[in-house]
Amino acid sequence: MRLVLAVMLAMLLGIASAEAEKQIFIIANDADGYGVDRCLATGASCGATVATAYCQARDFHQAVSYRRVEKDEITGAVPARATCHGAACAEFVAIECSR
Repeated sequence: MRLVLAVMLAMLLGIASAEAEKQIFIIANDADGYGVDRCLATGASCGATVATAYCQARDFHQAVSYRRVEKDEITGAVPARATCHGAACAEFVAIECSR
């Protein structure tokens, strides 16, 4: 009976560790003149390298996805006064990283 329980526990631990840890980072989509922001915000293939580099700089293996997000998708984390300067408002990009 102990052997069966030990095997079941080992299987559960193996399944849990096989799932990759994921985290989503929300970053400002600042126009820098290089076009990197457009690659990330539009989901274009040129953003894959940038998104992966961003993830790797934070000790993750790769970028799973990246896309532009609206301010209302970010639940209370971004105050409106901090994102707008005059008529210009910052846009944001979500990068999902996995280990």
